[in-house]
Amino acid sequence: MTESVPAATGAHGMERVHGQIWRDGRAVEGFDLDRLATCPGQSDTIAWADLECPSRETLARVAADLDLDPFAVEDSVAASERVKSVAYARHMFFMVYAVTVCDRTDAPHVGPGSPHARARMFDLHRISIFVKDNVLVTVRLSPSFDMDEVERRWAAGNAMQYGVGALLHGLLDVVADGHFDALQRLDDEIEDLEGLLFDESVSGRELQHRTYDLRRDLVILRRVVLPMREVIGSIQRRRFQNHAPPELDPHFSDLYDHALHATEWIESLRDMITTVFETNLTLADARLNTVMKKLTGWAAIIAVPTLITGFYGENVPFPGAYETSGFITSVVLIVLVVVILYFSFRRRDWL
Repeated sequence: MTESVPAATGAHGMERVHGQIWRDGRAVEGFDLDRLATCPGQSDTIAWADLECPSRETLARVAADLDLDPFAVEDSVAASERVKSVAYARHMFFMVYAVTVCDRTDAPHVGPGSPHARARMFDLHRISIFVKDNVLVTVRLSPSFDMDEVERRWAAGNAMQYGVGALLHGLLDVVADGHFDALQRLDDEIEDLEGLLFDESVSGRELQHRTYDLRRDLVILRRVVLPMREVIGSIQRRRFQNHAPPELDPHFSDLYDHALHATEWIESLRDMITTVFETNLTLADARLNTVMKKLTGWAAIIAVPTLITGFYGENVPFPGAYETSGFITSVVLIVLVVVILYFSFRRRDWL
C-alpha cells in the first residue's frame, strides 16, 4: 500500500491521505486520489481512501469526484456531531466514534493522600464513513486512531472478496471492540470504587470526586455506544443499497448482537454507579448518625458530674457541707453514676 502526504495542512493537523484499490480480489500497486473517481461502478474493483485531517480542498475534490452530498461532507468536519446513519440519494453516510482506552498506569489512585485530579480513562476518535457503490471513504480528524488494526482485520478475514460491505463490517467491528474494551475498563473502575466504599481510610470527599468522574465518563461513553445498534440496524435493513452479498448477513447479525450486548452492559453500569452513589450517601448519613449518637451519650455522661457538683455548690447548708464527708460523697456519686451510664450506653452500642 502506498501513501500520499500532501503539503496542505488540515483543520486538525497535518493532512495524510492513503488507501488501497483491489481488483479481482488482489491489491493494486500504488494509490492516488485521481484513480478513485474511476472506481465507482466497476464490478471487479473495490476502493478505499482514508483522509486523515483533510483540508477543505481535498474534501471538495473527493466530494466532486464521487458526487457526495455537500451536507454529509460538511458533517464530516463539523465541530461536534452525533453518531448517525443517513441514506442520501447517491451514497450512504455514517458517523461513528472509536474509543481507545488509556494506559492504566495513568489511571488515578484513590487512597489516603491521593489527589482529586484524575487521568483520562479513554479517548474518542470520530470517524466519518462514505459508502458509494464499491468505494469506501473514511474521514478522520485526528491521527490517534489506529487504522492499521482495521487493515489487519481486513487482511485476516479476506474482506476484499466480499466487496465494500466487508470493508465496512471490518471497520465497525474494530470500533465495537474498542467500545467493549472501554466498558470493561469502566466496569473494573466501578468495582474498585465499590471496594473503597467501606474503607475508613478513604475520605468521603475523595469518593465523591471519584464517583462524579466515573459518572461523567459513563455519560460520554453512553452517547457513542448506544446509537451503534441503530447504525448497524440501518445497514442490515438497506444492505448498503444492495451492494452487500448475503454471505455478510451473519457477520452483521453478530455485530448487531455485540451492539445490543454493549447497550445492556452500559445500562447495567449506569445502575451500578447510581447504586454506589446512593450507598455512599447512605453510609455518610449512617456515620453522621453514629457521631451524633456518641456525642449525645458523652453529653449525658458529662451532665452527671455537672449536676452533682452544681448541687453541692449551692449557697445553702446541706448534709456534709464544708466537710470531707461531703466531698467524698459527691465524688463517689459522680464515679458511680458515670460508670453505670458508660456501660449502659456501651451495651446499647451508643458509644
